[in-house]
Amino acid sequence: MHVPSLALAAVGAALLAPTAFPADPPEFRLGAEPVAWRGGSVRAADLPVPTAFRADLPGFRLGAESLAWRGGSVRAADLPVPTAFRAGLPGSRPHGQSVAWRGSTVRAADLLARVRDCTPVSHGHYRRDAGTPATIPVCGTREAVFWKADMDIDCDGRPGVHCNSATDPSYSATTSYTQSDGRPLDAERLPYVVVPAPSRVWDYRAHGVRGGSVAAVVHQDRVQYAVVGDTGPEDIIGEASYATAEALGISPDPVGGGTGSGVTYIVFKESRVTPIEDRAAAVTTGERLARQFVGSR
Repeated sequence: MHVPSLALAAVGAALLAPTAFPADPPEFRLGAEPVAWRGGSVRAADLPVPTAFRADLPGFRLGAESLAWRGGSVRAADLPVPTAFRAGLPGSRPHGQSVAWRGSTVRAADLLARVRDCTPVSHGHYRRDAGTPATIPVCGTREAVFWKADMDIDCDGRPGVHCNSATDPSYSATTSYTQSDGRPLDAERLPYVVVPAPSRVWDYRAHGVRGGSVAAVVHQDRVQYAVVGDTGPEDIIGEASYATAEALGISPDPVGGGTGSGVTYIVFKESRVTPIEDRAAAVTTGERLARQFVGSR
């Protein structure tokens, strides 16, 4: 009869350890980078190990980085994920860097098909930029208003590494809507869109849109959920925050970034995220409303 070694027995005991995370885990590291996690973080040592891993497994990889584990490594795809992490979260930031998540469960193509036809709700058209022709209407359906335009970068609000008076000649330290603590929004971290200030052409407030309304912003095959966070000039449309552009793969540079066309902004009527800075709530609400929108033909 073969008797397991003490080392193998110890490994087996570790694999059978409870998978629950500590109530307030102090730190969680991917490679050498700590990743923020809703009120705390968790150590790699506290991650439950899938039972499929064997003591003699040669190794697995965490993204492009190898994570040492008793002579081996493990793929990120094989790690169990805490339930507090949601697939729709737009990202957490290890040391100020964005982490890519799976993105929207509603396809960009389905949203674009839903807004193919335009029933204008504006009493005129908007310009992409100062000095350009006014050719962009705001369109409407029963559930949403939308427009198809360019994307200029809004870097206003709380100053940061990328958004400040030194990096953006047009920088303003204020935003039309503020966080729950009264501070301006953070354009670097919060995906938000800019609507034109109310005018005779269009008043967004008359169409169920306000600060915190949820938007789906579509560029190529990507969908990013955002909130209405700022207002712009009365005659120009097509602007979103640094974080929105970054998430869509558009250059977020406030001077030379953005894109000249190909962005669709869909704002869901009578929707609202409270507090306005809650990115996870914007994603959850946006996903739900987007699914309803594409299914409401």
